[in-house]
Amino acid sequence: MIPGARLIILGRQGAGKGTQCTRLSRHYVVPHISTGDMLRAAVREGTELGKTAKAIIDDGGLIGDEIMIGLVKERLSRGDAMSRGYILDGFPRTVGQADALVEFTAEQGRMVDVVIDLDVPRERVLERLSSRRVCRDCGTNYTATGTERNGWSCDVCGGDVVQREDDTPESISRRLDLYESQTEPLIAYYEERNELVVIDGFGHPDDVLARMIGAIDLRKRGGSAAAGSR
Repeated sequence: MIPGARLIILGRQGAGKGTQCTRLSRHYVVPHISTGDMLRAAVREGTELGKTAKAIIDDGGLIGDEIMIGLVKERLSRGDAMSRGYILDGFPRTVGQADALVEFTAEQGRMVDVVIDLDVPRERVLERLSSRRVCRDCGTNYTATGTERNGWSCDVCGGDVVQREDDTPESISRRLDLYESQTEPLIAYYEERNELVVIDGFGHPDDVLARMIGAIDLRKRGGSAAAGSR
């Protein structure tokens, strides 16, 4: 059996984190924990958290540290994450969240194996996000080409494929600005801890996945943190 892994995946919105995290989850047989998916589920269900999150997300903002830390801490305490590991997608996004994660995983005795920065230039992610479409029901992502018929249905579940409310050009730009001002300090944070590997996220998804797996496996064997970087 392939050993599990405890991973953090960083990168701009639209860098392909969701796609690669899903594939890494299957490879290492660990849960893909997407805070974005968790929040969107709360929005769909109309919970108090969902109502609060919707107003912030629709405005292109980021949810506060206290809410996010509580969500992730609860999820990492479940059996699947405790036994085999996890892939964190969308958390941490601030140094405060990173500090809380280090404290919590140290208490568990299950520290993160490696932090991947999936690097795709801003202009490329702007193109990707502007053409991104998503199934309203199951969350499967698609790319619009301009040739789609009206009433686009999901190949997975048959649900309606739509553009997310937060994928307008204005909201995308706000999110990328927030990423650069609030989240990029995490790069320096994890570099100082010698936990960061930068992976070129541009190219065929299979090639990107191979780079990531190679870097993760080398790091888990005690190899250099620079492995797999551009």
